[in-house]
Amino acid sequence: MDQGPKSYWAEFLGTFTLCFIGQGAIVVHQLTGQPGLLGIAIAHGLALAVMISALGATSGGHFNPAVTLGFVVTGRQSWTSAITYWISQVMGAVVASFLLRAVLPGEAGDACHYGAAAVNPLISPTQAVLLEFVLTFFLVTAVWGTAVDERAPRIGGFGIGLTLLMGILVGGPLTGAALNPARAFGAALISGTWGDHWIWWVGPLLGGAAAARVYKSVVLKP
Repeated sequence: MDQGPKSYWAEFLGTFTLCFIGQGAIVVHQLTGQPGLLGIAIAHGLALAVMISALGATSGGHFNPAVTLGFVVTGRQSWTSAITYWISQVMGAVVASFLLRAVLPGEAGDACHYGAAAVNPLISPTQAVLLEFVLTFFLVTAVWGTAVDERAPRIGGFGIGLTLLMGILVGGPLTGAALNPARAFGAALISGTWGDHWIWWVGPLLGGAAAARVYKSVVLKP
């Protein structure tokens, strides 16, 4: 699916949109008390669904290093291509976070760390990693089940977006439910919130790789 610069632009734009809309909803919630957890989840899910539908034909619509790693470990994408995708995704997240700081009230953004993921004191870092792993496993399974499998129903990116939505409803209050290292990195960079940052790399990357391998081995197995 790597078509060179236009694919890298698509990965940048898709990740930018996910972060700008998703993190923006968190800042607006901090400012006004709306739209609440459900609204924040819907904002993330719709942003992902629309961008995958719009740009999936250009880059595959990964917008997440964990999704890209799943394609690498199943032999569908080279490491060279994946690294370029990862750079595009991280840059999209970083630019989105910087732009949010420029256009939204700073007091609200600072108060919620521009949507940076954090571990709820009610759970341990180990539990947080496991939760990010499981929720990302669901997300990447949805990618393979609706976009990769040739037998899949053609519903655009909406099955994937809904999976992110449901993941945030469960994990949002506990880990931030980033399920995406790029999404976590951009917000952490702009806010300086680096506590337990490794969680949002280890959990999603392992969950994405595991989901892709399982789907390929079990569901797509001849």
